[in-house]
Amino acid sequence: MKQELFDALSDNPIVAAVKDDEGLKECLKLEESRVVFVLYGEVATIAEIVDYLKENGKIVMVHMDLISGLSSREDAVDFIAKYTKADGIISTRFEQIRRGKKLMLSTIYRIFVIDSKAISNVNRGIGEYADIVEILPGLMPKIIRRMKRELAVPVIAGGLISEKEDVIQALDAGAIAISTTNRNVWCM
Repeated sequence: MKQELFDALSDNPIVAAVKDDEGLKECLKLEESRVVFVLYGEVATIAEIVDYLKENGKIVMVHMDLISGLSSREDAVDFIAKYTKADGIISTRFEQIRRGKKLMLSTIYRIFVIDSKAISNVNRGIGEYADIVEILPGLMPKIIRRMKRELAVPVIAGGLISEKEDVIQALDAGAIAISTTNRNVWCM
């Protein structure tokens, strides 16, 4: 699955990050965009959301931290692996990323880069568990370049990306893709 995710991001580096049912329907209109980040839902609905996307040919990454009713513990990852058809997970929690890797899910470690300590913390062993690191906010080409140089895994830029120039700068800095909830950017 990991290679399929990388190939899809290479084909179209703009990831539709959906945060509601309206965004879910809108992202299906984007045939060329195969990767979807699911940033909403609850325990009772996440399997249905994932099924809907999978039936429409999407690669689905579920953001563990944003699914209502899931705990922050590792067993929440077991739930996603067992009861949904998700291709992978996104989390800010290292333990969940590690568990996802053990369960053969694609994994994206999401980090909010607020200072140099955040940057140094991500370098501690994350490469053996995360397939990709997503850096937020994504409007930091200098930090993207640094993280790309220091990490053994690819980088996605996310957060606050709203213009074509933002996309180009993030990709030029070395990000393999950008993720955004901004539907106007999905169509660029």
